[in-house]
Amino acid sequence: MLAYSYHRLENDDAETPVLVFLHGLLGSGDDWQACIQHLNQFPILTIDLPGHGRSQSIECDGFDQVCQQINQTIKTLLAPTKPIILIGYSLGGRIAMYGIAKHHFHELNLIKAIIEGGNFGLRELAEREARKINDHAWAERLCSEPIECVLADWYQQAVFSSLNHEQRQTLITKRSANLGSAVGRMLEATSLANQPWLLPELNTSGIDIHYICGEKDSKFSELAKQSGLSFSQIAGAGHNVHHEHPQAFAVEIINQFKLAKASD
Repeated sequence: MLAYSYHRLENDDAETPVLVFLHGLLGSGDDWQACIQHLNQFPILTIDLPGHGRSQSIECDGFDQVCQQINQTIKTLLAPTKPIILIGYSLGGRIAMYGIAKHHFHELNLIKAIIEGGNFGLRELAEREARKINDHAWAERLCSEPIECVLADWYQQAVFSSLNHEQRQTLITKRSANLGSAVGRMLEATSLANQPWLLPELNTSGIDIHYICGEKDSKFSELAKQSGLSFSQIAGAGHNVHHEHPQAFAVEIINQFKLAKASD
């Protein structure tokens, strides 16, 4: 069972959905705290993925196993009929999409999913091979070098180009609490190179899926536009919307998505 934090409502009822949050690589369930303070009308479950946070000592060998670990954690805590809205960022978003596409969450009452900056997969073999080499190189560095040195380069990647110097330094300091070898193993186990192209299965899953990206995140904005999924762009945000604009993410996305779909 994965580490978690579960915030119940004092007057919870059977129909109010639980928001289940899955963080990105190098993160933990604590990453969602700035959003959660704007969502006090929902029960909240944050999960630490393998190799991260208080699940640092837990390993997984790939997408199937981590989805099973998440499924088991949720089933242990929630009644089978309790509605769930699954919210995942980056790696957490990819894991959520994989679990939906491959029916790992079919025993849960999963009614909606919100995916923030999650990649649908790579269709070309050459792309997957290049990604495998790239992720392996990062994983080796995480396992062998001081994590602060690796992170200084990690946050120079194009996907983080919207961050200013102060924001980068804040993330480096925060993420340096991670155990590099544990993160490196998780990176290789859940590399985008190992993930199939999920979009066709997502579009026929029967799960209400909404995609989130930042206005400044051109790569994932384009993926969202081409996906066929409903999506929202957050003005002034880059790849990590919930970190850069937590109130907008909570109020404009989660609340509005939930209310709009509930009234359809």
